[in-house]
Amino acid sequence: MKDGQATRRRLLDAAAEEFATHGIAGARVDRISANARANKAQLYAYYGNKDGLFEAVFAEHADRIVDTVPMTAEDLPGYAVRLYDACLLQPELVRLAAWARLERVPTGHLVSTMEEQTEVKLGAIAAAQRTGHVDPELDPADVLSIVTAMALTWSPVSLLHAAAPADPVADHDRRRAALAATVRRAFSPSR
Repeated sequence: MKDGQATRRRLLDAAAEEFATHGIAGARVDRISANARANKAQLYAYYGNKDGLFEAVFAEHADRIVDTVPMTAEDLPGYAVRLYDACLLQPELVRLAAWARLERVPTGHLVSTMEEQTEVKLGAIAAAQRTGHVDPELDPADVLSIVTAMALTWSPVSLLHAAAPADPVADHDRRRAALAATVRRAFSPSR
């Protein structure tokens, strides 16, 4: 990796940690630069400003969660459990999204650049509705939103309890089973 690429990588990694911990407003360019072993001039040259750096970090992490957790609409319970696991192993993804929602985009779509991936997921849900795997009376956008919210029940933005990788395996297994059963019941077609 060339020096410039290595510096960019260090800046993105340091910024991801800083933004996930302190949010956009609370993040400090001085800390990011120091933790990345780079100077502020390099940060500004590569990303323009703190907002540009956040955009780069958030875009990278949003893409990561989309790539990490593929959706199979015929198996929404499995998708929800995979999303639970991804958030458990990469809690910074959820924290970055929460800060973006709180400080940037209070309503509407959180990530406009992910509209294509969202449309693919909505199309897959609609197809699963036509084949009898998902309740056809529900709007695909509502299904996707609710399944995602259910999967985030124990995430770092949970109102009741945030799970941690160090929690007992039995707790994670119980949560996964409850999540899968609830998603299955919620979205199975009425018989």
